[in-house]
Amino acid sequence: MKLALYQMDIVPGNPAANRNKVKNWVEEVMAAENLDMLVLPEMWTTAYTLPNLHTMAESEKNETAQWLASLAKAYNVNIIGGSIATMEDEKIYNRALVFNRVGDCIHQYDKMHLVPMLDEHLYLAGGKEKAAIFTVDGIKMGVIICYDLRFPELSRQLALAGAEIIVIVAEWPEARKDHWRILQRARAIENQCFIVSANRVGTYNDVQFCGRSTVVSPWGEEIAEGSMEKEETIIVTIDSTQVPAVRNQVPVFQSRRPNLYG
Repeated sequence: MKLALYQMDIVPGNPAANRNKVKNWVEEVMAAENLDMLVLPEMWTTAYTLPNLHTMAESEKNETAQWLASLAKAYNVNIIGGSIATMEDEKIYNRALVFNRVGDCIHQYDKMHLVPMLDEHLYLAGGKEKAAIFTVDGIKMGVIICYDLRFPELSRQLALAGAEIIVIVAEWPEARKDHWRILQRARAIENQCFIVSANRVGTYNDVQFCGRSTVVSPWGEEIAEGSMEKEETIIVTIDSTQVPAVRNQVPVFQSRRPNLYG
């Protein structure tokens, strides 16, 4: 599977401008490369404009979702559409969306862990459904959102369900860039799967974001990594057959003793 990760800077509070940025990016990368999947970062339509999200959150069948579906179909490419502020039952969710090559939305996930340091609970509702896997081009995948990376139980749940690739869409800050790198490697090693992340760059509300969108192998090796400050595209080809090979060499999942875990 050949993926392109968009490490983008986000125009705060301007979904139309950000959709235009993504449109131009898709046209450029699809003209240059034969790609299987595109990955966008967290909250890429609005940025983290939390106090104003109630004026910008989109409906469940939102404009951006329909637009991403048409983009996937037009270019015959799978899209992990980052995450979008989505209004449902008068609550706003930080929702990740996945589209297949014919434009069907095959998966959605609402960020379940809200960041206390940002008072997210004042503006967002936490996801109510367990994270689940989905299949793209025969590969089992899962998606989580930013702060979710700090909770090993979540990635392990996806790995136990068969995930070969776990995608993280994020707006991770530069102040905790070391955690970003270390936790991705840890999740890859302990779950013996690929970790793929799309993080934003730039600054908003005096917060600098750290970029470093990354692909980590099931051995914990960094296959690719973006820069810390530059808007760029990270392109990588993943061989998912490495996952069962690593799991056979070091049979962690067969050695588990869940009956003894608290």
